[in-house]
Amino acid sequence: MSNCAIVGINWGDEGKGRMVDLVTEQYDVVVRYQGGNNAGHTVINEYGKFALHLIPSGIFRKGVVNVLGNGVVIDCEHLWKEISALRAAGIEITPDNFRISDRATLVFPFHRDLDALEEARLKDRAYGSTKRGIAPVYSDKYQKKTVQAGELLYPDYLRGRLAGILEWKNLTIENVYHANP
Repeated sequence: MSNCAIVGINWGDEGKGRMVDLVTEQYDVVVRYQGGNNAGHTVINEYGKFALHLIPSGIFRKGVVNVLGNGVVIDCEHLWKEISALRAAGIEITPDNFRISDRATLVFPFHRDLDALEEARLKDRAYGSTKRGIAPVYSDKYQKKTVQAGELLYPDYLRGRLAGILEWKNLTIENVYHANP
C-alpha cells in the first residue's frame, strides 16, 4: 500500500490542488485534511470546467473515495452549491465516493459576518479576507466554540449547544463591533 501527502505552507496559490488532481488516479482515497472554501482550484476535464473549493478533485475518478477530514471547515451552503454544480454536470456524488468526517467544523453565517465586521473595523489595515468566515471559524474551533458535522445527528443536543454559542457570539458582535446580534 502506498501513500502520498501533498502539503503546502498553508497559503493558497501553491498548486496543491493541481498536484492532487494529477495523482488522484493512482490512489483509492483522497482526503482533504484542512482549509475551507476561501481558496480553490480549477479543474478542466471531460466533464467540463469546475472551480472546486471544498470537494477533492478525486471526485472525478471512478472508485476513488473523497473525504473532507476533521481539519476542514465546511460552509454547508457553499458545499451544497458545489455538489449541485457537479451533479448537474453528471458527476455522481454518493456516500460511496464522498464522505465528511464527523469532526469537521461547520461555518455559520455569523462567521462570515464577523469576518466582514473585522475587515471593516481594520479599515486601511485590513488583511484582505475573502469574508467567508474562515479565520473566525478556526479561532472558534480552537476555543471549542463550534459545531462539528457529527453533532447534526443529535438535534436536541445541537439546539442547546447552538444557543450557548450564539449567546457568546452575540456578546462580541454587539459589544466589540456594535452591530446587530
